[in-house]
Amino acid sequence: MKFLQILASAGLAVAFGISALHAQDTPPVTTRDSAPDPAAVELVEVARGFRRPLLVTHAGDGSNRLFVVEQGGVIHVIQDGVVLETPFLDVSDLIHRDVFSGGYTERGLLGLAFHPEYASNGLFYINYTDTSGNTVVAQYSVSSDPNVADPASAVTVLTQEQPYANHNGGHMVFGPDGYLYIAMGDGGSAGDPQNNGQNPATLLGSLLRIDVNEDGTYAIPEDNPANRDSRFAPEVWAYGLRNPWRFSFDAATGDLYIADVGQNQWEEVNMEPAGSAGGLNYGWNIFEGTHPFAGGEETEDMLFPFAEYNHSQGISVTGGYVYRGSELPDLEGVYFYGDFGYGTVWAAYRTPDGEWVSDVFMNTGRTISSFGVDEQNELYLVDYNGAVLKFSPAT
Repeated sequence: MKFLQILASAGLAVAFGISALHAQDTPPVTTRDSAPDPAAVELVEVARGFRRPLLVTHAGDGSNRLFVVEQGGVIHVIQDGVVLETPFLDVSDLIHRDVFSGGYTERGLLGLAFHPEYASNGLFYINYTDTSGNTVVAQYSVSSDPNVADPASAVTVLTQEQPYANHNGGHMVFGPDGYLYIAMGDGGSAGDPQNNGQNPATLLGSLLRIDVNEDGTYAIPEDNPANRDSRFAPEVWAYGLRNPWRFSFDAATGDLYIADVGQNQWEEVNMEPAGSAGGLNYGWNIFEGTHPFAGGEETEDMLFPFAEYNHSQGISVTGGYVYRGSELPDLEGVYFYGDFGYGTVWAAYRTPDGEWVSDVFMNTGRTISSFGVDEQNELYLVDYNGAVLKFSPAT
């Protein structure tokens, strides 16, 4: 059932009684006349037996391996459909003990990103919550065995004190520009009591953008917002985020999609078009989605979500990817995202008129902790209960 249909022009109403979102000024890059057919797709289990998996990704090195990140600090390799017995990396001793208490926690090993030149330099980056509860971004290198990292190679790139136990963000992606983007939550608690979301001078509640060096240091890109706006911390690319849980770049267009977990009622997905100069404000905590939350005025740099859903339809959004693979041509150009609690997957796309449409695509019955893609841009889903599944042609 279609639950959200958003017109991209300001002032126009939307279907099904959901309020209109603010105008998106960028023209459509990929458009469709109709929704993709869910009957043409099935989820096929690739591997299982993982403990609280949070991410699946690849190294971009031509090996076609998949890397699965477990919240407890272990990274596994799937090679030719087989989970290798020896982990790629085990940093469980560095992870906050909350992860091993048996209860729910937002701490742990939360992100993994391979350097764009990994095939030649062997460098990769992890994002984790350390034993003191703070965020650490660290650089590692692979050992002489391509399936095992060198744990002694760790270099701390960046740290951030976390005032509360939740909203750590943690996802990292190298953008088309070669810079490392890092998602930071607002610091936690509820309602953003420190107002970090609306403070671009702090790394919390922000999307960071840095130029990493091979020695583990980093530089600030010359076109980061701080170089033209003194309000910004040097690393901050965008602000106004609550707890961004997975973001991705469209492999064909370079558009940036960010899913941001809501507070009381609304989950949202944002799109920052390729070519953006950065410095955008995603609205939290003045707004939750498109809805006023803590009070305050809309700012000129504010970008509102193109899709949102309320807590009658889900409880925690998980961001995904625009499909750019070849096995499912009917999915071309469609952005897929899901809900951690309800297991729903949505398909979002734009019509030739510039209208955003978001349809329920499938109800998986899974606890969707992440999506991922392989080297061929085929799409995967991660079930927090221990499995990795692939979007495949229906049989």
